[in-house]
Amino acid sequence: MQGIKWEDYTGKGAKDYEIAAAAEKYLMKISKLAEKMGLLEEEVLPYGHYVAKIDFPKVLERLKDKKDGKYIDVTAITPTPLGEGKSTTILGLVQGMGLLGLNVAAAIRQPSGGPTMNIKGSAAGGGMSQCLPLTPFSLGLTGDINAIMNAHNLGMVALNSRMQHEENNTDKFLESRGLSRLNIDPDNVGFGFVMDLAAQCLRNIIIGIGGKRDGFLMQSKFGIAVSSELMAILALASDLPDLRRRIGQITLAYSKEGKPVTANDLEVGGAMTAWMVEALKPNLLQTIEGQPCFVHAGPFANIAIGQSSIIADRVALKLVDYHVTESGFAADIGFEKFWNLKCRYSGLIPNAAVVVATVRALKCHGGAPVPKPGNPLPEEYSKPNVALVEKGVENLLHHVEIVKKSGISPVVCINAFVTDTKEEIAAIRNACERAGARVAVSEHWLKGGEGALELAHAVKDACEEKTSFKLLYSLDMPFKERISLVAREIYGADGVDYSSEAEKKLALYQSDATTSKFGLCMVKTHLSLSGDPNLKGVPKNYRLYVRDALIYSGAEFVVPVVGDISLMPGTASDPAFRRIEVETDTGKITGLF
Repeated sequence: MQGIKWEDYTGKGAKDYEIAAAAEKYLMKISKLAEKMGLLEEEVLPYGHYVAKIDFPKVLERLKDKKDGKYIDVTAITPTPLGEGKSTTILGLVQGMGLLGLNVAAAIRQPSGGPTMNIKGSAAGGGMSQCLPLTPFSLGLTGDINAIMNAHNLGMVALNSRMQHEENNTDKFLESRGLSRLNIDPDNVGFGFVMDLAAQCLRNIIIGIGGKRDGFLMQSKFGIAVSSELMAILALASDLPDLRRRIGQITLAYSKEGKPVTANDLEVGGAMTAWMVEALKPNLLQTIEGQPCFVHAGPFANIAIGQSSIIADRVALKLVDYHVTESGFAADIGFEKFWNLKCRYSGLIPNAAVVVATVRALKCHGGAPVPKPGNPLPEEYSKPNVALVEKGVENLLHHVEIVKKSGISPVVCINAFVTDTKEEIAAIRNACERAGARVAVSEHWLKGGEGALELAHAVKDACEEKTSFKLLYSLDMPFKERISLVAREIYGADGVDYSSEAEKKLALYQSDATTSKFGLCMVKTHLSLSGDPNLKGVPKNYRLYVRDALIYSGAEFVVPVVGDISLMPGTASDPAFRRIEVETDTGKITGLF
Protein backbone atom coordinates (compact mmCIF):
# COMPACT_ATOMS: atom_id res chain seq x y z
CA MET A 1 0.00 0.00 0.00
CA GLN A 2 1.23 3.45 -0.84
CA GLY A 3 2.67 5.18 2.22
CA ILE A 4 3.62 2.08 4.26
CA LYS A 5 6.82 0.06 3.76
CA TRP A 6 7.45 -3.31 5.34
CA GLU A 7 11.04 -2.38 6.22
CA ASP A 8 9.70 0.26 8.61
CA TYR A 9 7.56 -2.18 10.59
CA THR A 10 8.00 -5.96 10.39
CA GLY A 11 11.75 -5.82 10.81
CA LYS A 12 11.50 -3.60 13.88
CA GLY A 13 9.19 -5.51 16.19
CA ALA A 14 5.96 -3.63 15.41
CA LYS A 15 2.75 -5.25 16.65
CA ASP A 16 0.03 -6.25 14.19
CA TYR A 17 -2.33 -3.57 15.46
CA GLU A 18 0.41 -0.94 15.05
CA ILE A 19 0.97 -1.98 11.43
CA ALA A 20 -2.80 -1.98 10.87
CA ALA A 21 -3.13 1.52 12.33
CA ALA A 22 -0.39 2.82 10.04
CA ALA A 23 -1.93 1.18 6.96
CA GLU A 24 -5.47 2.30 7.74
CA LYS A 25 -4.47 5.90 7.05
CA TYR A 26 -4.23 4.92 3.37
CA LEU A 27 -7.32 2.70 3.07
CA MET A 28 -9.49 3.07 -0.01
CA LYS A 29 -13.03 4.27 0.72
CA ILE A 30 -15.38 1.31 0.42
CA SER A 31 -17.35 3.05 -2.35
CA LYS A 32 -14.17 3.39 -4.40
CA LEU A 33 -13.13 -0.22 -3.76
CA ALA A 34 -16.59 -1.44 -4.80
CA GLU A 35 -16.56 0.68 -7.96
CA LYS A 36 -13.09 -0.60 -8.82
CA MET A 37 -14.26 -4.22 -8.68
CA GLY A 38 -17.35 -3.56 -10.80
CA LEU A 39 -20.11 -3.22 -8.22
CA LEU A 40 -22.91 -0.72 -8.81
CA GLU A 41 -23.81 1.89 -6.21
CA GLU A 42 -27.18 0.30 -5.43
CA GLU A 43 -25.46 -3.06 -4.78
CA VAL A 44 -23.28 -1.63 -1.98
CA LEU A 45 -24.65 -1.02 1.53
CA PRO A 46 -21.96 0.97 3.42
CA TYR A 47 -21.27 0.48 7.13
CA GLY A 48 -19.14 3.55 7.67
CA HIS A 49 -16.34 4.52 5.28
CA TYR A 50 -14.43 1.23 4.96
CA VAL A 51 -16.92 -1.66 5.42
CA ALA A 52 -20.00 -2.58 3.41
CA LYS A 53 -22.52 -5.30 2.94
CA ILE A 54 -23.28 -6.45 -0.58
CA ASP A 55 -26.82 -6.82 -1.89
CA PHE A 56 -25.91 -10.14 -3.44
CA PRO A 57 -29.19 -11.02 -5.26
CA LYS A 58 -28.79 -7.91 -7.41
CA VAL A 59 -25.16 -8.74 -8.21
CA LEU A 60 -25.83 -12.38 -9.06
CA GLU A 61 -28.82 -11.50 -11.23
CA ARG A 62 -26.94 -8.78 -13.13
CA LEU A 63 -23.90 -10.99 -13.74
CA LYS A 64 -25.66 -14.35 -14.13
CA ASP A 65 -24.33 -14.84 -17.68
CA LYS A 66 -20.75 -13.82 -16.84
CA LYS A 67 -18.19 -16.62 -16.68
CA ASP A 68 -16.82 -17.38 -13.21
CA GLY A 69 -13.22 -16.62 -12.36
CA LYS A 70 -10.67 -19.19 -11.18
CA TYR A 71 -11.49 -20.72 -7.78
CA ILE A 72 -8.72 -21.42 -5.23
CA ASP A 73 -9.00 -22.94 -1.77
CA VAL A 74 -6.43 -22.46 0.99
CA THR A 75 -5.96 -25.21 3.54
CA ALA A 76 -3.03 -26.41 5.66
CA ILE A 77 -1.16 -29.23 7.33
CA THR A 78 -2.07 -30.38 10.84
CA PRO A 79 -1.27 -27.26 12.88
CA THR A 80 0.40 -26.75 16.22
CA PRO A 81 -1.78 -25.12 18.91
CA LEU A 82 -0.24 -21.80 17.76
CA GLY A 83 -1.68 -22.00 14.23
CA GLU A 84 0.43 -21.82 11.08
CA GLY A 85 -0.71 -18.56 9.48
CA LYS A 86 -3.34 -19.77 7.04
CA SER A 87 -5.41 -16.57 7.06
CA THR A 88 -2.22 -14.53 6.76
CA THR A 89 -1.25 -16.68 3.77
CA ILE A 90 -4.60 -16.12 2.05
CA LEU A 91 -4.21 -12.37 2.34
CA GLY A 92 -0.54 -12.46 1.32
CA LEU A 93 -1.40 -14.59 -1.72
CA VAL A 94 -4.12 -12.16 -2.82
CA GLN A 95 -1.71 -9.25 -2.36
CA GLY A 96 0.96 -11.08 -4.38
CA MET A 97 -1.48 -11.84 -7.19
CA GLY A 98 -2.49 -8.19 -7.10
CA LEU A 99 1.13 -7.18 -7.67
CA LEU A 100 1.14 -9.45 -10.74
CA GLY A 101 -1.65 -7.27 -12.13
CA LEU A 102 -4.33 -9.92 -11.62
CA ASN A 103 -7.95 -9.10 -10.77
CA VAL A 104 -8.24 -11.02 -7.50
CA ALA A 105 -10.31 -11.21 -4.29
CA ALA A 106 -10.35 -13.22 -1.07
CA ALA A 107 -13.08 -14.65 1.15
CA ILE A 108 -12.25 -15.34 4.78
CA ARG A 109 -14.32 -16.23 7.83
CA GLN A 110 -15.48 -13.75 10.41
CA PRO A 111 -13.57 -14.15 13.69
CA SER A 112 -15.31 -15.34 16.81
CA GLY A 113 -15.06 -13.31 19.99
CA GLY A 114 -13.94 -16.46 21.81
CA PRO A 115 -10.50 -16.79 20.19
CA THR A 116 -10.17 -13.02 19.68
CA MET A 117 -10.31 -12.51 23.44
CA ASN A 118 -8.45 -15.73 24.23
CA ILE A 119 -5.36 -17.23 22.55
CA LYS A 120 -5.69 -17.43 18.80
CA GLY A 121 -6.47 -13.80 17.96
CA SER A 122 -8.88 -12.36 15.45
CA ALA A 123 -7.76 -14.21 12.28
CA ALA A 124 -7.27 -10.91 10.46
CA GLY A 125 -3.87 -12.10 9.23
CA GLY A 126 -0.70 -10.52 10.53
CA GLY A 127 2.33 -8.43 9.76
CA MET A 128 2.09 -6.96 6.27
CA SER A 129 -0.75 -9.31 5.23
CA GLN A 130 -3.89 -8.24 7.06
CA CYS A 131 -7.59 -7.63 6.49
CA LEU A 132 -8.53 -4.06 7.35
CA PRO A 133 -9.92 -2.18 9.17
CA LEU A 134 -8.73 -4.38 12.03
CA THR A 135 -10.90 -3.16 14.91
CA PRO A 136 -14.36 -3.58 13.33
CA PHE A 137 -13.22 -6.84 11.73
CA SER A 138 -12.26 -8.18 15.16
CA LEU A 139 -15.10 -6.77 17.26
CA GLY A 140 -18.41 -7.80 15.75
CA LEU A 141 -18.11 -6.30 12.25
CA THR A 142 -21.66 -5.70 10.95
CA GLY A 143 -23.36 -7.86 13.57
CA ASP A 144 -23.66 -11.21 11.78
CA ILE A 145 -22.58 -13.30 14.77
CA ASN A 146 -24.85 -11.25 17.04
CA ALA A 147 -27.75 -12.04 14.69
CA ILE A 148 -26.88 -15.75 14.86
CA MET A 149 -26.81 -15.62 18.67
CA ASN A 150 -30.20 -13.91 18.85
CA ALA A 151 -31.80 -16.23 16.31
CA HIS A 152 -30.38 -19.34 17.97
CA ASN A 153 -31.29 -18.27 21.51
CA LEU A 154 -34.79 -17.28 20.41
CA GLY A 155 -35.26 -20.87 19.28
CA MET A 156 -34.24 -22.11 22.71
CA VAL A 157 -36.52 -19.55 24.41
CA ALA A 158 -39.42 -20.80 22.29
CA LEU A 159 -38.65 -24.42 23.15
CA ASN A 160 -38.38 -23.91 26.92
CA SER A 161 -41.42 -21.64 26.99
CA ARG A 162 -43.49 -24.26 25.15
CA MET A 163 -42.35 -26.93 27.60
CA GLN A 164 -43.27 -24.68 30.53
CA HIS A 165 -46.76 -23.91 29.22
CA GLU A 166 -47.46 -27.52 28.27
CA GLU A 167 -46.50 -28.61 31.78
CA ASN A 168 -48.49 -25.93 33.61
CA ASN A 169 -51.61 -25.61 31.45
CA THR A 170 -54.43 -27.87 30.38
CA ASP A 171 -55.02 -29.02 26.82
CA LYS A 172 -58.09 -26.78 26.73
CA PHE A 173 -55.94 -23.77 27.57
CA LEU A 174 -53.44 -24.69 24.82
CA GLU A 175 -56.22 -25.20 22.31
CA SER A 176 -57.62 -21.75 23.09
CA ARG A 177 -54.33 -20.38 21.79
CA GLY A 178 -54.32 -22.60 18.73
CA LEU A 179 -51.59 -24.87 20.10
CA SER A 180 -51.49 -28.65 20.03
CA ARG A 181 -49.42 -30.49 22.63
CA LEU A 182 -45.91 -31.26 21.32
CA ASN A 183 -45.15 -33.47 24.33
CA ILE A 184 -41.44 -32.58 24.28
CA ASP A 185 -39.12 -35.05 25.99
CA PRO A 186 -36.90 -33.10 28.44
CA ASP A 187 -34.33 -35.90 28.26
CA ASN A 188 -34.03 -35.59 24.50
CA VAL A 189 -33.32 -31.90 23.89
CA GLY A 190 -30.35 -31.34 21.57
CA PHE A 191 -30.52 -27.56 21.49
CA GLY A 192 -28.99 -25.22 24.04
CA PHE A 193 -27.92 -21.59 24.18
CA VAL A 194 -24.91 -19.91 22.52
CA MET A 195 -22.65 -16.95 23.23
CA ASP A 196 -19.59 -15.71 21.37
CA LEU A 197 -17.04 -16.10 24.14
CA ALA A 198 -15.03 -19.07 25.40
CA ALA A 199 -16.96 -19.68 28.63
CA GLN A 200 -16.28 -23.17 29.92
CA CYS A 201 -18.37 -22.47 33.04
CA LEU A 202 -21.51 -22.57 30.87
CA ARG A 203 -20.92 -25.92 29.17
CA ASN A 204 -23.39 -27.63 31.50
CA ILE A 205 -26.12 -25.68 33.27
CA ILE A 206 -29.53 -26.08 34.92
CA ILE A 207 -32.29 -23.71 33.81
CA GLY A 208 -35.77 -23.04 35.18
CA ILE A 209 -34.69 -22.95 38.82
CA GLY A 210 -37.34 -21.27 40.96
CA GLY A 211 -41.08 -21.70 40.60
CA LYS A 212 -43.35 -22.80 37.78
CA ARG A 213 -43.32 -19.26 36.37
CA ASP A 214 -39.54 -19.41 35.89
CA GLY A 215 -39.47 -21.72 32.91
CA PHE A 216 -39.22 -25.47 32.58
CA LEU A 217 -36.67 -27.00 34.96
CA MET A 218 -34.13 -28.94 32.90
CA GLN A 219 -30.49 -29.54 32.19
CA SER A 220 -29.13 -27.38 29.37
CA LYS A 221 -25.86 -26.06 27.93
CA PHE A 222 -24.06 -23.28 26.11
CA GLY A 223 -21.94 -23.60 22.98
CA ILE A 224 -19.84 -20.94 21.32
CA ALA A 225 -21.89 -18.96 18.78
CA VAL A 226 -19.92 -20.09 15.74
CA SER A 227 -20.73 -23.73 16.54
CA SER A 228 -24.44 -22.99 16.08
CA GLU A 229 -26.22 -24.81 13.30
CA LEU A 230 -27.33 -21.36 12.16
CA MET A 231 -23.72 -20.52 11.32
CA ALA A 232 -23.47 -23.62 9.15
CA ILE A 233 -26.73 -22.61 7.48
CA LEU A 234 -25.33 -19.12 6.83
CA ALA A 235 -22.29 -20.67 5.15
CA LEU A 236 -24.46 -22.92 2.94
CA ALA A 237 -27.63 -20.96 2.15
CA SER A 238 -28.06 -19.92 -1.47
CA ASP A 239 -30.64 -17.18 -0.93
CA LEU A 240 -33.31 -15.95 1.50
CA PRO A 241 -35.94 -18.60 0.63
CA ASP A 242 -33.30 -21.29 1.18
CA LEU A 243 -32.33 -19.70 4.50
CA ARG A 244 -35.96 -19.65 5.67
CA ARG A 245 -36.52 -23.27 4.62
CA ARG A 246 -33.42 -24.49 6.43
CA ILE A 247 -34.09 -22.56 9.65
CA GLY A 248 -37.66 -23.87 9.79
CA GLN A 249 -36.52 -27.48 9.69
CA ILE A 250 -33.92 -27.20 12.49
CA THR A 251 -34.55 -29.94 15.06
CA LEU A 252 -34.40 -28.54 18.59
CA ALA A 253 -35.67 -31.59 20.49
CA TYR A 254 -37.75 -34.76 20.19
CA SER A 255 -41.18 -35.60 21.53
CA LYS A 256 -41.70 -38.46 23.96
CA GLU A 257 -42.89 -40.47 20.96
CA GLY A 258 -39.54 -39.84 19.21
CA LYS A 259 -40.84 -37.28 16.69
CA PRO A 260 -38.54 -34.32 15.81
CA VAL A 261 -39.63 -30.94 17.19
CA THR A 262 -38.57 -28.28 14.69
CA ALA A 263 -38.43 -24.50 14.67
CA ASN A 264 -41.53 -24.52 12.47
CA ASP A 265 -43.33 -26.78 14.96
CA LEU A 266 -42.59 -24.15 17.61
CA GLU A 267 -43.77 -21.42 15.19
CA VAL A 268 -40.46 -19.60 15.66
CA GLY A 269 -38.81 -20.27 12.29
CA GLY A 270 -39.98 -16.99 10.79
CA ALA A 271 -38.78 -14.92 13.74
CA MET A 272 -35.42 -16.69 13.78
CA THR A 273 -35.03 -15.94 10.06
CA ALA A 274 -35.94 -12.29 10.69
CA TRP A 275 -32.81 -11.93 12.81
CA MET A 276 -30.74 -13.35 9.95
CA VAL A 277 -31.93 -11.36 6.92
CA GLU A 278 -29.11 -8.79 7.00
CA ALA A 279 -26.54 -11.38 8.08
CA LEU A 280 -27.13 -13.24 4.80
CA LYS A 281 -25.48 -10.39 2.89
CA PRO A 282 -21.67 -10.79 2.68
CA ASN A 283 -19.35 -8.15 4.10
CA LEU A 284 -16.71 -6.39 2.01
CA LEU A 285 -13.39 -5.16 3.46
CA GLN A 286 -9.89 -4.94 1.96
CA THR A 287 -6.37 -6.25 2.36
CA ILE A 288 -3.55 -4.05 3.60
CA GLU A 289 -2.62 -3.52 -0.09
CA GLY A 290 -6.14 -2.69 -1.28
CA GLN A 291 -7.50 -5.96 -2.73
CA PRO A 292 -11.16 -6.77 -1.97
CA CYS A 293 -11.74 -9.20 0.87
CA PHE A 294 -15.16 -10.71 1.57
CA VAL A 295 -15.80 -11.70 5.19
CA HIS A 296 -18.78 -13.97 5.68
CA ALA A 297 -19.63 -16.89 7.99
CA GLY A 298 -17.31 -18.00 10.75
CA PRO A 299 -17.53 -21.63 11.85
CA PHE A 300 -14.60 -23.67 13.18
CA ALA A 301 -13.79 -26.71 11.03
CA ASN A 302 -13.21 -29.09 13.94
CA ILE A 303 -16.75 -28.59 15.30
CA ALA A 304 -18.60 -27.23 12.23
CA ILE A 305 -18.28 -26.86 8.46
CA GLY A 306 -15.37 -24.39 8.68
CA GLN A 307 -15.91 -22.50 5.42
CA SER A 308 -16.45 -18.96 4.23
CA SER A 309 -19.92 -18.68 2.68
CA ILE A 310 -21.08 -20.01 -0.66
CA ILE A 311 -22.76 -16.64 -1.30
CA ALA A 312 -19.49 -14.73 -0.82
CA ASP A 313 -17.69 -17.10 -3.20
CA ARG A 314 -20.39 -16.85 -5.85
CA VAL A 315 -20.37 -13.05 -5.76
CA ALA A 316 -16.56 -12.86 -5.90
CA LEU A 317 -16.31 -15.36 -8.76
CA LYS A 318 -18.56 -13.12 -10.87
CA LEU A 319 -16.54 -10.00 -10.10
CA VAL A 320 -12.90 -11.08 -10.34
CA ASP A 321 -10.69 -13.37 -12.41
CA TYR A 322 -9.14 -15.18 -9.40
CA HIS A 323 -10.92 -15.81 -6.11
CA VAL A 324 -9.20 -17.29 -3.04
CA THR A 325 -11.43 -18.83 -0.37
CA GLU A 326 -10.69 -20.34 3.03
CA SER A 327 -11.16 -23.73 4.70
CA GLY A 328 -10.55 -24.01 8.44
CA PHE A 329 -7.65 -25.94 9.93
CA ALA A 330 -5.99 -28.72 7.94
CA ALA A 331 -6.90 -30.62 4.78
CA ASP A 332 -8.22 -33.61 6.73
CA ILE A 333 -10.92 -31.38 8.25
CA GLY A 334 -11.43 -28.08 6.41
CA PHE A 335 -10.54 -29.16 2.89
CA GLU A 336 -12.45 -32.44 3.23
CA LYS A 337 -15.59 -30.45 4.08
CA PHE A 338 -14.89 -27.90 1.33
CA TRP A 339 -14.54 -30.78 -1.12
CA ASN A 340 -17.44 -33.02 -0.09
CA LEU A 341 -19.92 -30.53 1.41
CA LYS A 342 -19.39 -26.98 0.16
CA CYS A 343 -18.52 -27.88 -3.43
CA ARG A 344 -21.31 -30.46 -3.53
CA TYR A 345 -23.94 -27.94 -2.42
CA SER A 346 -22.59 -24.95 -4.36
CA GLY A 347 -21.77 -26.73 -7.61
CA LEU A 348 -18.53 -24.72 -7.75
CA ILE A 349 -15.41 -26.56 -8.91
CA PRO A 350 -12.01 -25.40 -7.64
CA ASN A 351 -9.03 -24.94 -9.91
CA ALA A 352 -6.30 -25.28 -7.29
CA ALA A 353 -5.68 -25.64 -3.56
CA VAL A 354 -2.88 -24.23 -1.41
CA VAL A 355 -1.55 -26.32 1.49
CA VAL A 356 0.13 -24.06 4.06
CA ALA A 357 3.08 -25.54 5.96
CA THR A 358 5.63 -24.18 8.40
CA VAL A 359 8.99 -25.44 9.53
CA ARG A 360 7.66 -25.06 13.07
CA ALA A 361 4.74 -27.45 12.52
CA LEU A 362 6.92 -29.98 10.71
CA LYS A 363 9.37 -30.01 13.61
CA CYS A 364 6.43 -30.67 15.92
CA HIS A 365 5.33 -33.61 13.77
CA GLY A 366 8.93 -34.79 13.66
CA GLY A 367 9.09 -35.16 17.42
CA ALA A 368 9.83 -31.71 18.90
CA PRO A 369 7.89 -30.81 22.07
CA VAL A 370 4.43 -29.47 21.29
CA PRO A 371 4.49 -25.64 21.68
CA LYS A 372 2.03 -24.24 24.18
CA PRO A 373 0.31 -20.87 23.67
CA GLY A 374 1.62 -18.29 26.10
CA ASN A 375 4.79 -20.24 26.90
CA PRO A 376 8.26 -19.72 25.42
CA LEU A 377 8.96 -21.89 22.38
CA PRO A 378 11.13 -24.94 23.12
CA GLU A 379 14.66 -24.48 21.79
CA GLU A 380 14.10 -27.05 19.03
CA TYR A 381 12.10 -24.40 17.17
CA SER A 382 14.80 -21.73 17.17
CA LYS A 383 17.75 -23.98 16.30
CA PRO A 384 18.31 -25.61 12.88
CA ASN A 385 17.24 -29.26 12.78
CA VAL A 386 16.81 -30.73 9.32
CA ALA A 387 16.25 -34.21 10.73
CA LEU A 388 13.12 -33.13 12.60
CA VAL A 389 11.79 -31.41 9.49
CA GLU A 390 12.44 -34.44 7.28
CA LYS A 391 10.64 -36.69 9.74
CA GLY A 392 7.68 -34.31 10.09
CA VAL A 393 7.26 -33.76 6.36
CA GLU A 394 5.31 -37.03 6.24
CA ASN A 395 2.35 -35.11 7.66
CA LEU A 396 2.59 -32.50 4.90
CA LEU A 397 2.74 -35.15 2.18
CA HIS A 398 -0.36 -36.82 3.63
CA HIS A 399 -2.28 -33.56 3.23
CA VAL A 400 -0.95 -33.12 -0.30
CA GLU A 401 -2.36 -36.57 -1.11
CA ILE A 402 -5.74 -35.61 0.34
CA VAL A 403 -5.93 -32.69 -2.07
CA LYS A 404 -4.81 -34.88 -4.97
CA LYS A 405 -7.64 -37.33 -4.26
CA SER A 406 -10.11 -34.56 -5.10
CA GLY A 407 -8.59 -34.26 -8.57
CA ILE A 408 -7.25 -30.71 -8.24
CA SER A 409 -3.72 -29.31 -8.19
CA PRO A 410 -2.01 -28.79 -4.81
CA VAL A 411 0.44 -25.96 -4.23
CA VAL A 412 2.51 -26.18 -1.04
CA CYS A 413 3.18 -22.82 0.55
CA ILE A 414 6.08 -22.76 2.97
CA ASN A 415 5.05 -19.92 5.24
CA ALA A 416 8.52 -18.66 6.12
CA PHE A 417 9.54 -17.61 9.62
CA VAL A 418 12.73 -15.68 10.38
CA THR A 419 14.15 -18.72 12.25
CA ASP A 420 13.86 -21.03 9.21
CA THR A 421 17.10 -22.06 7.51
CA LYS A 422 17.82 -22.64 3.83
CA GLU A 423 18.57 -26.29 4.58
CA GLU A 424 15.24 -26.85 6.34
CA ILE A 425 13.29 -25.18 3.53
CA ALA A 426 15.24 -27.18 0.92
CA ALA A 427 14.27 -30.42 2.69
CA ILE A 428 10.58 -29.51 2.45
CA ARG A 429 10.85 -28.41 -1.17
CA ASN A 430 12.64 -31.57 -2.25
CA ALA A 431 10.13 -33.87 -0.56
CA CYS A 432 7.12 -32.07 -2.06
CA GLU A 433 8.54 -31.91 -5.57
CA ARG A 434 9.26 -35.63 -5.42
CA ALA A 435 5.58 -36.09 -4.51
CA GLY A 436 4.50 -34.08 -7.57
CA ALA A 437 3.39 -30.88 -5.85
CA ARG A 438 4.32 -27.32 -6.70
CA VAL A 439 6.18 -25.59 -3.88
CA ALA A 440 6.64 -21.92 -3.10
CA VAL A 441 8.34 -20.13 -0.23
CA SER A 442 6.41 -17.08 0.91
CA GLU A 443 7.46 -14.19 3.15
CA HIS A 444 4.11 -12.43 3.09
CA TRP A 445 4.05 -11.75 6.86
CA LEU A 446 7.33 -9.90 6.57
CA LYS A 447 6.95 -8.30 3.14
CA GLY A 448 3.28 -8.44 2.12
CA GLY A 449 2.54 -9.05 -1.55
CA GLU A 450 6.19 -8.55 -2.49
CA GLY A 451 7.08 -11.53 -0.30
CA ALA A 452 4.35 -13.71 -1.86
CA LEU A 453 5.28 -13.36 -5.53
CA GLU A 454 6.70 -16.88 -5.84
CA LEU A 455 3.48 -18.24 -4.34
CA ALA A 456 1.33 -16.05 -6.60
CA HIS A 457 3.12 -17.34 -9.72
CA ALA A 458 2.78 -20.97 -8.56
CA VAL A 459 -0.95 -20.63 -7.88
CA LYS A 460 -1.57 -18.85 -11.19
CA ASP A 461 0.22 -21.69 -13.02
CA ALA A 462 -1.72 -24.35 -11.08
CA CYS A 463 -4.99 -22.72 -12.12
CA GLU A 464 -4.13 -23.36 -15.76
CA GLU A 465 -3.94 -27.12 -15.25
CA LYS A 466 -6.90 -29.23 -16.26
CA THR A 467 -8.74 -30.59 -13.21
CA SER A 468 -10.50 -33.91 -12.75
CA PHE A 469 -12.52 -32.92 -9.70
CA LYS A 470 -14.57 -35.70 -8.12
CA LEU A 471 -16.38 -36.10 -4.83
CA LEU A 472 -15.20 -38.75 -2.40
CA TYR A 473 -18.59 -40.38 -1.90
CA SER A 474 -22.20 -40.39 -3.05
CA LEU A 475 -25.02 -39.35 -0.74
CA ASP A 476 -26.62 -42.70 -1.60
CA MET A 477 -23.84 -44.40 0.36
CA PRO A 478 -24.90 -45.39 3.92
CA PHE A 479 -23.48 -43.20 6.69
CA LYS A 480 -21.27 -45.87 8.19
CA GLU A 481 -19.72 -46.59 4.80
CA ARG A 482 -19.06 -42.87 4.29
CA ILE A 483 -17.51 -42.55 7.75
CA SER A 484 -15.32 -45.57 7.06
CA LEU A 485 -14.21 -44.09 3.73
CA VAL A 486 -13.26 -40.76 5.31
CA ALA A 487 -11.49 -42.54 8.18
CA ARG A 488 -9.41 -44.69 5.85
CA GLU A 489 -8.78 -42.37 2.90
CA ILE A 490 -8.46 -39.04 4.74
CA TYR A 491 -7.39 -39.82 8.32
CA GLY A 492 -5.38 -42.98 7.58
CA ALA A 493 -7.26 -45.12 10.12
CA ASP A 494 -7.55 -48.89 9.85
CA GLY A 495 -11.26 -48.82 10.61
CA VAL A 496 -14.01 -47.32 12.76
CA ASP A 497 -15.55 -48.30 16.09
CA TYR A 498 -18.78 -46.84 17.48
CA SER A 499 -20.34 -46.29 20.86
CA SER A 500 -23.75 -47.87 21.33
CA GLU A 501 -25.26 -44.36 21.32
CA ALA A 502 -23.64 -43.49 17.99
CA GLU A 503 -24.73 -46.83 16.50
CA LYS A 504 -28.32 -46.22 17.59
CA LYS A 505 -28.47 -42.69 16.23
CA LEU A 506 -26.82 -43.49 12.90
CA ALA A 507 -29.27 -46.35 12.38
CA LEU A 508 -32.17 -43.96 13.08
CA TYR A 509 -30.87 -41.33 10.64
CA GLN A 510 -30.19 -43.99 8.02
CA SER A 511 -33.72 -45.39 8.28
CA ASP A 512 -35.35 -42.11 7.24
CA ALA A 513 -35.52 -41.46 3.49
CA THR A 514 -34.79 -37.75 3.94
CA THR A 515 -32.05 -37.76 6.56
CA SER A 516 -30.27 -40.68 4.91
CA LYS A 517 -29.32 -38.29 2.08
CA PHE A 518 -27.89 -35.62 4.40
CA GLY A 519 -24.24 -34.62 4.13
CA LEU A 520 -21.56 -35.95 6.47
CA CYS A 521 -19.89 -33.29 8.65
CA MET A 522 -17.22 -34.89 10.85
CA VAL A 523 -16.34 -33.41 14.25
CA LYS A 524 -12.73 -34.19 15.19
CA THR A 525 -9.65 -32.65 16.77
CA HIS A 526 -7.66 -30.36 14.47
CA LEU A 527 -4.38 -31.22 16.21
CA SER A 528 -3.96 -34.71 14.74
CA LEU A 529 -5.00 -36.72 11.72
CA SER A 530 -6.47 -39.15 14.24
CA GLY A 531 -9.03 -38.53 16.95
CA ASP A 532 -6.28 -38.21 19.57
CA PRO A 533 -4.70 -34.72 19.62
CA ASN A 534 -1.49 -36.15 21.09
CA LEU A 535 -0.72 -38.30 18.04
CA LYS A 536 1.43 -36.24 15.68
CA GLY A 537 2.88 -36.94 12.24
CA VAL A 538 0.86 -39.59 10.39
CA PRO A 539 -0.56 -41.98 13.01
CA LYS A 540 -0.74 -45.61 11.93
CA ASN A 541 -2.34 -48.83 13.16
CA TYR A 542 -5.25 -47.17 14.90
CA ARG A 543 -9.05 -47.22 14.69
CA LEU A 544 -11.24 -44.14 14.75
CA TYR A 545 -13.78 -44.04 17.60
CA VAL A 546 -17.11 -42.33 16.98
CA ARG A 547 -18.73 -41.63 20.35
CA ASP A 548 -21.85 -39.75 19.19
CA ALA A 549 -23.78 -38.68 16.11
CA LEU A 550 -25.76 -35.44 15.96
CA ILE A 551 -28.26 -34.28 13.36
CA TYR A 552 -28.42 -30.76 11.95
CA SER A 553 -31.63 -31.01 9.99
CA GLY A 554 -31.53 -27.36 8.87
CA ALA A 555 -27.99 -27.55 7.54
CA GLU A 556 -28.89 -31.06 6.34
CA PHE A 557 -25.91 -32.70 8.03
CA VAL A 558 -25.36 -35.81 10.06
CA VAL A 559 -22.50 -35.03 12.42
CA PRO A 560 -20.39 -37.92 13.75
CA VAL A 561 -18.42 -36.85 16.84
CA VAL A 562 -14.92 -38.29 17.23
CA GLY A 563 -13.18 -38.05 20.59
CA ASP A 564 -13.63 -35.56 23.39
CA ILE A 565 -14.73 -32.44 21.52
CA SER A 566 -16.58 -29.58 23.21
CA LEU A 567 -18.71 -27.02 21.38
CA MET A 568 -17.72 -24.47 24.03
CA PRO A 569 -13.96 -23.78 24.22
CA GLY A 570 -12.35 -22.65 27.46
CA THR A 571 -10.47 -19.44 28.20
CA ALA A 572 -6.77 -19.94 28.91
CA SER A 573 -4.77 -18.58 31.85
CA ASP A 574 -3.10 -15.84 29.75
CA PRO A 575 -5.86 -14.64 27.41
CA ALA A 576 -5.50 -11.88 24.84
CA PHE A 577 -8.05 -9.66 26.58
CA ARG A 578 -5.39 -8.84 29.19
CA ARG A 579 -3.53 -6.81 26.55
CA ILE A 580 -6.47 -5.04 24.89
CA GLU A 581 -7.02 -1.45 25.92
CA VAL A 582 -8.83 1.71 24.82
CA GLU A 583 -7.13 5.09 24.56
CA THR A 584 -9.85 7.14 26.21
CA ASP A 585 -8.84 10.45 24.62
CA THR A 586 -9.14 9.08 21.06
CA GLY A 587 -11.24 5.92 21.38
CA LYS A 588 -8.45 3.99 19.64
CA ILE A 589 -8.32 0.29 20.55
CA THR A 590 -4.90 -1.30 21.00
CA GLY A 591 -3.69 -4.84 21.58
CA LEU A 592 -5.80 -6.66 18.97
CA PHE A 593 -3.99 -9.23 16.88
